Amino acid sequence: MILSVLSAFISTIGFSIVFHVQKKHLLICGSVGALGWLVYLLINDRYNSSVLASFIAALLVTELSYILAKKRKTPITVFLVSGIIPLVPGLGLYRTMATLLEENYAAALDYALLTFEIAGVIAGAIVIISLLPLLWRKRKTN
Repeated sequence: MILSVLSAFISTIGFSIVFHVQKKHLLICGSVGALGWLVYLLINDRYNSSVLASFIAALLVTELSYILAKKRKTPITVFLVSGIIPLVPGLGLYRTMATLLEENYAAALDYALLTFEIAGVIAGAIVIISLLPLLWRKRKTN
């Protein structure tokens, strides 16, 4: 597990460099990605559900990105896009394509559904965390 989290840290920094993130933010971006991946691994081990694990990890990464963006006076996308990278279901896409090429359509459909579920919950988590401050602000003013 430690090697996996360390790999997520390094890969997040690598993607941050590709996205032209400033050097002063690289370690923080790597930490956000590694922490999100750690939460994913812990939830997935506990509940054996990659969809639930992706959702909770994406909630954490998004919330951390908002907090860090305010604290460091930086756009949220600096931390969010980099931090989400370890959670993206690339292996699911690969398995979908590989089983399609093998003409195993039932397995390809299973992989595709799981991949789209994971992508959907990641997007949903980002939307939920993004909308909470707006909903809270409206309730305070009323």
